[in-house]
Amino acid sequence: MTFQALLTSKTGDKITTSMVSLSEQDLMPGDVLVDVDYSTVNYKDAMAITGRSDIIRQFPLIPGIDFAGTVKTSAYPGIAAGDRVVANGWGLSQTHHGGYAQQARVKGEWLLKLPATLSTKDAMAIGTAGYTAMLSVLALEHGGLTPQHGDVLVTGANGGVGSIAIALLSGLGYRVVASTGRLEESDYLRKLGAADIIDRRTLSEKGAPIARERWAGAVDSVGSHTLANVLAHTKYRGVVTACGLAQGLDLPTSVLPFILRNVTLAGIDSVNAPQQVRIEAWARLARDLDLDKLARTTHVVGLAEVPAVVERLFAGTIRGRTVVDVNA
Repeated sequence: MTFQALLTSKTGDKITTSMVSLSEQDLMPGDVLVDVDYSTVNYKDAMAITGRSDIIRQFPLIPGIDFAGTVKTSAYPGIAAGDRVVANGWGLSQTHHGGYAQQARVKGEWLLKLPATLSTKDAMAIGTAGYTAMLSVLALEHGGLTPQHGDVLVTGANGGVGSIAIALLSGLGYRVVASTGRLEESDYLRKLGAADIIDRRTLSEKGAPIARERWAGAVDSVGSHTLANVLAHTKYRGVVTACGLAQGLDLPTSVLPFILRNVTLAGIDSVNAPQQVRIEAWARLARDLDLDKLARTTHVVGLAEVPAVVERLFAGTIRGRTVVDVNA
């Protein structure tokens, strides 16, 4: 029996992605075989498929850094046929076939059983972006931040991480300020829970190394000058999380926010997070994320539509989360 998949190949310097039919024998080693229901399109997926960053380290490879589905067969203790599972990161779409296929065979240690309240579609509406947003919230809390400390800024607010971070933080009682380049979509951000909207251009250019205190914390997925300005405006003993590089991987700042205001900068890695951290994050997502708000961030596409979605993502016309129904 065969199944459908997207396969990314490289010939010389040219990278192409196309629909193919594969069989179980084409899958990589692993002790759990999963019938995949959904995957999603993250910024990292877009970078991988287009070759804009060296995400994929061996070709040909099925891309897709996460998936959710139902276990078909398992030789891994604690995971059985019929279990609903989610996978985020690890080696998916880098050195191991990923989620843009109707089947996936992976190491059981990469999988996490879904909380009962979340469907496999919910899991990919959350996806790596939402899971990263939750890791950011946990880091803010670990740094001692509470709603009483003041506003929390979310940059890249229309994106996947940003949208879900706003929904999570507002639901937990924080007053959220959303930074976006699409002010025409302010209503969307307010419905997710943003109290104020600011133009991202106020943060994206070179600024002073330390500036007026504006927020107690921030979730940043942009990097570069934006993150530098976020730090410069963070209040005393504030906490900022960094989980992306949409503007750039540089950080043109100084030590002043750290030694004058005792600001904490917490790095967020979703790829290799320990299993216990993943379990906590998904449990909190199941408890704290308003699924009605999640639905507002989400639209569904078929597997063959992924390359076109990637182009729209780079054009800045995608908002929220794109779920990929691999069986559509």
